[in-house]
Amino acid sequence: MTDKTNTMWGGRFAAGPDAIMEAINASIGFDKRLAAQDIAGSRAHAAMLAAQGILTDSDADAIREGLLTVLSEIETGTFAFSTALEDIHMNVEARLKEIVGEPAGRLHTARSRNDQVATDFRLWVRDQADVAEAGLTALMQALLAQAEAGADWVMPGFTHLQTAQPVTWGHHMMAYVEMFARDRGRFRDARARMNESPLGAAALAGTSFPIDRDATAAALGFDRPMANSLDAVSDRDFALEFLSAATISAMHLSRLAEELVIWSSAQFRFVTLSDRFSTGSSIMPQKKNPDAAELVRAKIGRILGANVGLLTVMKGLPLAYSKDMQEDKEQVFDAADNFMLALAAMTGMVGDMTANRDALKAAAASGFSTATDLADWLVRELNLPFRDAHHVTGTLVAMAEDKGCDLPDLSLADMQSVHDGITNAVFDVLGVENSVQSRTSYGGTAPEQVHAQIARWREDLG
Repeated sequence: MTDKTNTMWGGRFAAGPDAIMEAINASIGFDKRLAAQDIAGSRAHAAMLAAQGILTDSDADAIREGLLTVLSEIETGTFAFSTALEDIHMNVEARLKEIVGEPAGRLHTARSRNDQVATDFRLWVRDQADVAEAGLTALMQALLAQAEAGADWVMPGFTHLQTAQPVTWGHHMMAYVEMFARDRGRFRDARARMNESPLGAAALAGTSFPIDRDATAAALGFDRPMANSLDAVSDRDFALEFLSAATISAMHLSRLAEELVIWSSAQFRFVTLSDRFSTGSSIMPQKKNPDAAELVRAKIGRILGANVGLLTVMKGLPLAYSKDMQEDKEQVFDAADNFMLALAAMTGMVGDMTANRDALKAAAASGFSTATDLADWLVRELNLPFRDAHHVTGTLVAMAEDKGCDLPDLSLADMQSVHDGITNAVFDVLGVENSVQSRTSYGGTAPEQVHAQIARWREDLG
């Protein structure tokens, strides 16, 4: 243990912790990622102390210049981080003292590491919410481009992964635009709620110094200071809300990734993924593996795990700060890194992939996908109760299965053998193109509806 460390702690800990305590207590291995936020918070705090007459202008100037030097050293990789100094706050302060001397010791006036770390972490998570929003916007734009290119391309819609009704490629792409738009909204909402400053809450009770918390909040881009000092240092719900939004969005990414894995298979051939997001096999030369999609599909495990992990850390903590909360950062850092990576990979895959229009249409026409159109026609034209129409249609599907054909391939005589009221007009609704054209209800799959939604989102995304 160095004298410098003992001085930072004070006489109470003159002997210093042993190696095990140092290892479990130190967080510099991961919280050095908060360096930029820590220095920004310290600069705002020093400026406020000077404005309030708590620091002299000369001390504040020295601290400001010294902090810029520390930041430059960190950014250029020349800063020597010390595990003995525990965390990013003590590492920065110790180096600041080496640079500017005695004024560095005045920087910590009217604050604690408790409000300092809460401020740093909140700033970092806020930055990540902004990055997530930008990433989701880019993914939505890629999906929108796919939807626009194939707004009227017919493909099968599925339930239970069984052919259900024909839809359009554009409609399917726009479903994910809507999902990711809600994800973007969740990050925006989380950011708005987290945008309050803990700085000035000190250890837990505030401070007797005449500080200006509104000034530091404004300097750091917060809307206001947090209204309760206990709450300010003791909760991490802002990080949990970020993780919750990331978990939901990662689930949506995983669903889309699963579809890309299925669609790019030899059995479907709905899409071709670019070589940039595929790999080959070490033994089977014919293989083109959708590895990027598979990895995106898996990322939710880490992100959900981080969410559960932090909830578990926080669930039994009394107010205010406990050292347990040092366990809040690593899992958030990991989840954010992996979410942003998955988001970027999915945006690349969607932007590069090519949809096979012919394969989509052929699949749409199989599996009795227009059975519901037939039932609707029986209700509309023959005034049958829907349950009766459902029974008639089911009988005709069974007949087509026996004959090895699809519904449009049955003869009129075949159909009339089940219900004599059926006329040739029924064949107008049995084609997949006619089916999707007819689904004109708001939010439906008809191309006119798809184009309307594309236009709405084009205006929104700019």
